[in-house]
Amino acid sequence: MNKIHPTAVIAPGVELGDNIEIGPYVVIEHDVKIGDGCYLDTSVQIGHHTTVGERCRIYHGALVGIDPQDHRFNPDTPASTEIGSDTVIREYVTIHRSPFENGKTIVGNHVLLMAFVHIGHDCRIADHVTIANSTGVSGHVEIGFGAVLSGYILIHQFSRIGEMAMVAARTNIVQDIPPYCLLGESGYVCGANVVGMRRNNIASADRTAIRHAIRVYFYSGLNGSNALREIMDGEPNEYVRKFVDFIKAGKRGIMPGDPNMLHRRDDEE
Repeated sequence: MNKIHPTAVIAPGVELGDNIEIGPYVVIEHDVKIGDGCYLDTSVQIGHHTTVGERCRIYHGALVGIDPQDHRFNPDTPASTEIGSDTVIREYVTIHRSPFENGKTIVGNHVLLMAFVHIGHDCRIADHVTIANSTGVSGHVEIGFGAVLSGYILIHQFSRIGEMAMVAARTNIVQDIPPYCLLGESGYVCGANVVGMRRNNIASADRTAIRHAIRVYFYSGLNGSNALREIMDGEPNEYVRKFVDFIKAGKRGIMPGDPNMLHRRDDEE
């Protein structure tokens, strides 16, 4: 049984699952699907062509699937927004749909978007991502599985952040961050996200191999091509191959390593 406040405005034809709670002054536009067990707090707006998965919690003032901030946008363009299951969207988060025909903005399962986060159009946010307060994610950004982003980060459009990467607060991201890397407040890659890898049950030997790959690429003094060649000359595990493939696929370049760590050994912090 759904609990819907009488002041909520729900367009005809909206598909509502079971056990949904919709608070005061919520607006749900046409062609929207809301999964079972969702909670929509006061003054939430769900834009048209949006799908929200099961057991999501969307808090006060959040705007999900609304029109993008793009000069090319035409309200008649068919484009959509997809929110996965068990995702939490806190106060005043904004998530914009695509301005392009059949384009999609996607937020995965078990994602936490803290207050005032902005997700631009055509972004791809993978499962189990955490983004802290007031971080701005520009259009076309891709964020990989299990990545953790601190607050007040600014991310340039088309940038990519690899799986299980961690990004410190108040940084400006203008290039890609490979998987498993830790980006410090200095704006430099300063090592591996060892804590994140442990939490995701990556074995000790695999973590060591990833740390070695990061050292070779960022701190050995080799150029990018030679560093990747040296990494692949060994017997890379699946995580190291993901690290290498991510870098090879990039178009914006890679955020730099900390120059103070140049030529450090694997066993040095």
